[in-house]
Amino acid sequence: MARAKLKNSPSESNSHVKTVPPATTEDAHGVSPLLPSRRMGSMGSDVGQRAHAEDFSVDSSFSQVQVEFYVNENTFKERLKLFFIKNQRSSLRIRLFNFSLKLLTCLLYIVRVLLDNPEEGIGCWECEKQNYTAFNQSTNINWSHIFWVDRKTPLWAVQVSIALISFLETMLLIYLSYKGNIWEQIFRISFILEMINTVPFIITIFWPPLRNLFIPVFLNCWLAKYALENMINDLHRAIQRTQSAMFNQVLILICTLLCLVFTGTCGIQHLERAGEKLSLFKSFYFCIVTFSTVGYGDVTPKIWPSQLLVVIMICVALVVLPLQFEELVYLWMERQKSGGNYSRHRAQTEKHVVLCVSSLKIDLLMDFLNEFYAHPRLQDYYVVILCPTEMDIQVRRVLQIPLWSQRVIYLQGSALKDQDLMRAKMDNGEACFILSSRNEVDRTAADHQTILRAWAVKDFAPNCPLYVQILKPENKFHVKFADHVVCEEECKYAMLALNCVCPATSTLITLLVHTSRGQEGQESPEQWQRMYGRCSGNEVYHIRMGDSKFFMEYEGKSFTYAAFHAHKKYGVCLIGIRREENKSILLNPGPRHIMAASDTCFYINITKEENSAFIFKQEEKQKKKGFAGSYDGPSRLPVHSIIASMGTVAMDLQNTECRPANSSKLALPAENGSGTRRPSIAPVLELADSSSLLPCDLLSDQSEDEMTQSDEEGSAVVEYVKGYPPNSPYIGSSPTLCHLLPEKAPFCCLRLDKGCKHNSFEDAKAYGFKNKLIIVSAETAGNGLYNFIVPLRAYYRSRKELNPIVLLLDNKPEHHFLEAICCFPMVYYMEGTIDNLDSLLQCGIIYADNLVVVDKESTMSAEEDYMADAKTIVNVQTMFRLFPSLSIITELTHPSNMRFMQFRAKDSYSLALSKLEKRERENGSNLAFMFRLPFAAGRVFSISMLDTLLYQSFVKDYMITITRLLLGLDTTPGSGYLCAMKITEDDLWIRTYGRLFQKLCSSSAEIPIGIYRTESHMFATSEPHDIRAQSQISINVEDCEDTKDVKEHWGIKTSHHRNSCSSDQSEHPLLRRKSMQWARRLSRKGNKHSSKTAEWISQQRLSLYRRSERQELSELVKNRMKHLGLPTTGYDEMNDHQNTLSYVLINPPPDTRLELNDIVYLIRSDPLAHVANDGPSRKSSCSNRLGSGNPETRDETQL
Repeated sequence: MARAKLKNSPSESNSHVKTVPPATTEDAHGVSPLLPSRRMGSMGSDVGQRAHAEDFSVDSSFSQVQVEFYVNENTFKERLKLFFIKNQRSSLRIRLFNFSLKLLTCLLYIVRVLLDNPEEGIGCWECEKQNYTAFNQSTNINWSHIFWVDRKTPLWAVQVSIALISFLETMLLIYLSYKGNIWEQIFRISFILEMINTVPFIITIFWPPLRNLFIPVFLNCWLAKYALENMINDLHRAIQRTQSAMFNQVLILICTLLCLVFTGTCGIQHLERAGEKLSLFKSFYFCIVTFSTVGYGDVTPKIWPSQLLVVIMICVALVVLPLQFEELVYLWMERQKSGGNYSRHRAQTEKHVVLCVSSLKIDLLMDFLNEFYAHPRLQDYYVVILCPTEMDIQVRRVLQIPLWSQRVIYLQGSALKDQDLMRAKMDNGEACFILSSRNEVDRTAADHQTILRAWAVKDFAPNCPLYVQILKPENKFHVKFADHVVCEEECKYAMLALNCVCPATSTLITLLVHTSRGQEGQESPEQWQRMYGRCSGNEVYHIRMGDSKFFMEYEGKSFTYAAFHAHKKYGVCLIGIRREENKSILLNPGPRHIMAASDTCFYINITKEENSAFIFKQEEKQKKKGFAGSYDGPSRLPVHSIIASMGTVAMDLQNTECRPANSSKLALPAENGSGTRRPSIAPVLELADSSSLLPCDLLSDQSEDEMTQSDEEGSAVVEYVKGYPPNSPYIGSSPTLCHLLPEKAPFCCLRLDKGCKHNSFEDAKAYGFKNKLIIVSAETAGNGLYNFIVPLRAYYRSRKELNPIVLLLDNKPEHHFLEAICCFPMVYYMEGTIDNLDSLLQCGIIYADNLVVVDKESTMSAEEDYMADAKTIVNVQTMFRLFPSLSIITELTHPSNMRFMQFRAKDSYSLALSKLEKRERENGSNLAFMFRLPFAAGRVFSISMLDTLLYQSFVKDYMITITRLLLGLDTTPGSGYLCAMKITEDDLWIRTYGRLFQKLCSSSAEIPIGIYRTESHMFATSEPHDIRAQSQISINVEDCEDTKDVKEHWGIKTSHHRNSCSSDQSEHPLLRRKSMQWARRLSRKGNKHSSKTAEWISQQRLSLYRRSERQELSELVKNRMKHLGLPTTGYDEMNDHQNTLSYVLINPPPDTRLELNDIVYLIRSDPLAHVANDGPSRKSSCSNRLGSGNPETRDETQL
């Protein structure tokens, strides 16, 4: 019969009788009260179930039926079983009492041995004692010494009492645990030992002569061991906490060894009473020497019973101990695989973070550890890795290094199990990092696993800060409760989009989010490598303005004023602030923002201010006279020799006094002694002027549209509007004001290669685009691709700068994606792949300026992890050969594969860079790959480089926000955006980066943060063994050869700039001569037999070979274009610009010379932040840009 519904557990229920309330009308369909109630109870044994009264009543409305529950557990046997066995707490007390009794009996045995003196006589109790010492020298064994002992009456009474208690307890437990087989209970070893140690004592009560009979009480040690094991199990059940199996097994092994030694000691001592009468200590000494296999032989048993006991004990040890050691070793190996536990004591005294991953690869582990422990205050933290898979061999090898073995703990387990989270002490953790497995073919499934892990951790440890990495943007809202979330596809596509308009944005962001001290490349002979490596040490830091030496003196001044003077004086670049009352970070809030002491300042510098030592270098005369010199030339510039060592930077500063705000111009030095002067730069005002501050080209849309229409000579032009995209492809996308079509384009018009009833265009040439195309090659049109389009159609980009976007997709896009992009102007798609030349030509690759190749998910299933990029690399190399002038931006899965991008066989310069990379990696650099030319130029990018963004957020909680603002993923009102401007021939009069900083701050309130520099470079090609002899010839090596000549040439304006990409090297005889001298100086240690003539001949042969190969490839492309009916004129104009190198300089020193074709990264203030206040003055600001009315100045700062 089924048991009634339980309200309390049997162990917690004191009342077993419940009164049922009177039946109401709701019980009309229940059991009739006229029927007899049925007895409630479980089916099974009915022994002891007592009958209970059943009340009957005719009046059903007032009837009460008394029902008794748990009738079978009301029996006396069940109650005893509940107390002795089932209830964990009472059972634990019983076993603890039993364990104490067994230890007491062993202790009493030792007391009896110490009090025993065989020389006083041996015999039964109250019998005449006989002294057998005269027979000790005989060979016969005196068995009386073995059978009889001298037991004092008080000792006997205590032992009998303990024996009675133990006997009764044993019999009671046998009765309670009886299950129908009495022989199974009787022949248990514990029962036999119990009977041997208790029954003889009970017999001595009724037969006094046997009170001196020897009873092997020392065997109770085995019963104590058994009781201890059961006690530990009950303890774990009672406290609801599991101890490791390793602990239990070690405890059992120790107890077994102790029992063997104790049994052997007591047994040999007693048997040797009939021999040499060994003391208890000598017996113990003999057992230790014997079991440790030392065997000195100074103490040995003399009679055969003791010798037989030794043989038995050794046999038992040889059987029992190996079994337990085997179990212990097995558990140890399993523990090594699973990682064991992170102790609670360590969790309460030390700090630790938990890293949860699906599968741990060596690259991911080293990136995390290098970045996490790069911060000085995290050196004492422990890292607990929780991973469901077994530790990889490479990971195991790394974690055995002493540097990591003491700080990194690997636990094999799942974040979805509370037991594993408890092992990792997640509730005591400082943070939990949950990373997605980007190597999965199904990234959506990988995101689902990440979401469940985040939910499990939040449920188990709600106060533990969560740092979550998600792959797909549509899954981001599931983990919005996390403290910090990085969506991989959002950042990836936004970064690739900005790479098209601001070159090498991916390199700029990657260098900013990596921890570096600017020591990379400082031993290189290349000038660009030293400068690039030094500037790569710049990172984003924060400080409260009232506590800052950098910015404290600018309280009450405008943001632009503070930014310029902090850069001029200290070399730091102030990029944003955060008000105390407002949690939003504003990048370049503009000159109208007045700095307050409570503001938090965000700045770019080689190190944070707290680690900087200020060394002021001023002339004594300036101190005395209070002279404030103007910022007027290289002689008065700060000496920015930044030294980063031991976490401290010493900055050499001179001319630190601020220029008066009322000075109108910065005087420039006269040229060659003549009286002519170059145009001066307006000062940066302390407080904002009402007009001529904001860039007008972003706000005067109507005049711009009118101009564009007149330029297009009456052709049909679609009016664009500014607004928020009506359809977002996923939940959680940040709204961004964009250029939109007045009406949504039909889906048929989005197809580039097929005409429709609205237009008949079938290729890119037919559309007649004014600007170069941007082509994106992707496998599928994922929701992340939406974030590629939004930054390129943002409201702050001029309409005449908008580039057409063509999506080259392997698979047809879904309906909801087309619905999201049909509102953007000049966005098209076509189906095709990059390994198909026809698809590339149809989508207009010869009219494209940038081709973005996105990593494909289907390649993740490669057998070898690093082969996942093989197809992408080979296809990009093919396009690199077919279209050499095309800027190809490639995303790779593994950063180590970027060395294969734009691969040139037998290129000595690439081999030299490879050696440099290995040397930097050996020196412990986190950015060993930074000197690879494709990465330095922003041509290649791996999303795994942005993993450090999540790791840095643990120390800098603002890094994700600042990165999203720079990438245009978030648009905070009043916050600026990242853009770029190009230095032309007319801008070179500014000369230095510091003067450019002043010009931009004073005219358009823009903050420059870095330079993208491109230099001509001659790549020497030779056999690998002749690398040193034929070193590369750099076009700018005169910087480290003769700075005097450089300064003289800066004063002369020529049409052939020394760093112009299009200039021919033959037009620079001075540079060629100096470069060859420098190259010969480098090759003195190389091959002495190399000849300059032979080198020239080999290069000429190679150029002829390349020319013929170039012609062959050109013929192939032209034939395909003719076959497709495309004009070949555009392809003839494509030039080969392979002999250039580009790199990024973040926050260069103010005295850095500007070069022709430099691209300057700017943070431009929000043009809509003060539209309401500045409406009348918009057009008046159009004429005030990079040169105040001078013929040599620019009209606007644009790319």
